[in-house]
Parts: sequence; C-alpha cells; structure tokens
Amino acid sequence: MNFSTYLAMELKKIKRSKILLLLCVPVIMMWLPSIINSDKIFDTQQIPISPEHNFFIQGFMGMSWFMIPASLIICVVLLNQTEQRSRGILKMLSLPINTRKLCLAKFVVLLLLAGMQMLMTIAAYMVSAFIASHLQDYSFLLEPSYVCSTVFYLYLAAIPMAAVFWMLVVFLKSPIFSVGIGLASIVPSVLMINTKVWWGYPMSYPFYLLMVEYGKAAKGIYETQISWLPWIPVAVGITIVSLAVSCVGFGRFERR
Repeated sequence: MNFSTYLAMELKKIKRSKILLLLCVPVIMMWLPSIINSDKIFDTQQIPISPEHNFFIQGFMGMSWFMIPASLIICVVLLNQTEQRSRGILKMLSLPINTRKLCLAKFVVLLLLAGMQMLMTIAAYMVSAFIASHLQDYSFLLEPSYVCSTVFYLYLAAIPMAAVFWMLVVFLKSPIFSVGIGLASIVPSVLMINTKVWWGYPMSYPFYLLMVEYGKAAKGIYETQISWLPWIPVAVGITIVSLAVSCVGFGRFERR
C-alpha cells in the first residue's frame, strides 16, 4: 500500500471517534470568558496596547500556553488507543503492512486534527470579537489576514511539540503515563520562554511566538525579534529525530 492509502485508512478511523468534539471544548473554554469579561479588556493596566490587540492576545494566551499542548496530548493518546481496542494493533501487524508508513500516517492525522482546531479557534475568535464588539460598542475585530497568519505560525510552531508527544505515546504504553508526562511538560514553558535556550524546549514554541506578537502590540513589554538561528535548525532536528524514533519503535512492543 502507498502512503495515501494508509492516510485514508486512518482518517476513516477518526470519523467514528469523538476526537473532533473534544477539540471543540478547549476552544469554547478559552473564548467564552473573553465575551463575558469583555468590559475588562479596556483596563490595560497602563500597558501601551490597544483594546483589540489586548482582546486577541488574552484570548490566545491560554490556547498557546496550555490548550494547544493539552489538545495534542489528548489526540496522540486517542489515536494510539484506536489501535489498542480489541487488540486491533495485533491484527494490523499480522497483515503485510509497513509500520513506518502507518506511524507517519497517524502523525499526519494528528497534524490535521491540530489544524482543524486552529480553524475552530479562528472562527471562535471572530464570533467572540463580533459579540464583544456589540456588547461594548467598540470594534475588537482585527484584520483577518493578521489573525490567520498569526494562528498559522502558532500551528507551525506546534509541530515539533506534536512530534515529541507522538514519540512519547509510542513508547509509553500506559495512557496515564503519557498524559501525565505530557501535561507536566507544559508547565516549564512559561519559564523557558524567558531564557536564552527557549529554542531547545519545543513545548514553549507557540507561547513564545505569541509573546513576540504581544511585544509588537505593546512596545517595550517584550522582545519583538525572533532568533531564527539556532531555533529553526533545532526545531527541524527535534521533529525529524522524534519521528524517526517513533517509526522505529512503532509496533515493536506489541510484536514481543
């Protein structure tokens, strides 16, 4: 089978699952408070930032720091568990399949799910900003091109983190350990973005990019320049190594 066949097979599996519904929950949780507390957006505490940018940054702060990583953790565990039910992975491995292609197909599905959640987030922002604008008689809506490009960069920044989480779930067969270690790895990202070696910790990438946007919107509060070197080579290296290790280890435990 070619790679597209594996990918189509994996997409059929998630149609029967409730993963997409689960991805909606954090999006609603992040943007509903923004509508309820829209009157407080004007209180910038003497920070030189416009209300519309403050609305955008505050809404995405929880998403980039916690909800995006947490959603990736939930997705990798659920994608892995689809093969564990009824010993499905053993049935798959008994067939003449390429485990590396299967592993990569699952990872691509993970990225597609993450992309769908990002689209949901953009839609939720637009709706919440529209409602808040009418409630406060002030336009909180930013240019769609700015919103989409910022969210797209957050999505790209989350790919190395997704690769690391996928590697963990391949080797940690207990979903409890996978979720526990994954959630524990989120917390240090707040500290890591303020160090010179933030680029070595992929869980901090989306949050770091958002803080850079915060620095651009509120001048003098945070740095506005990104050190592309050594960040990009390190991020690419982490992604490739994590995927390579995942492909090598995928299915080995079940074959023993």
